Amino acid sequence: MSDQNELDEFSRQLQEQIMAQLRREYSETVLDLWHNPKNMGPLQDFDGHGKVKGTCGDTIEIYMKMENDVVRECTFTTDGCGATIACGSMATELVKGMSFTEALARVSAERIIQQLGGLPEAHTHCAQLASESVRHALADALHHRKSSWKKLYRKS
Repeated sequence: MSDQNELDEFSRQLQEQIMAQLRREYSETVLDLWHNPKNMGPLQDFDGHGKVKGTCGDTIEIYMKMENDVVRECTFTTDGCGATIACGSMATELVKGMSFTEALARVSAERIIQQLGGLPEAHTHCAQLASESVRHALADALHHRKSSWKKLYRKS
């Protein structure tokens, strides 16, 4: 066997071991959203923006477009780990179609974790980070709705 073939085989086995370990720790939903996040990327011309940096160093930004006090579009960006990506993705999916008050009342870290099928204890703070970012974006949307002229001067 050539050196390249041995290296390829070693690499394949290592990837299988890593994925097996991840499957023991994370649900398929978390792994899917980690590798195929939904609603990732900033929105242009958003109505609400929330940015929260966690104690772990991860940051999540949530962008929302509102229509008649209903979240019509919601996206996120993050510099965080796979669990943070999954939590941001789930938070944006949960909030879409909710009224302002419903989103404020129903999008919580606990609900995000439940919808993900659980998270290891060491990563539950990722769901808290996502839910706090949603609340900040909702507050920002409310603030700018009352003073819509301020939206023209917002820094993104």
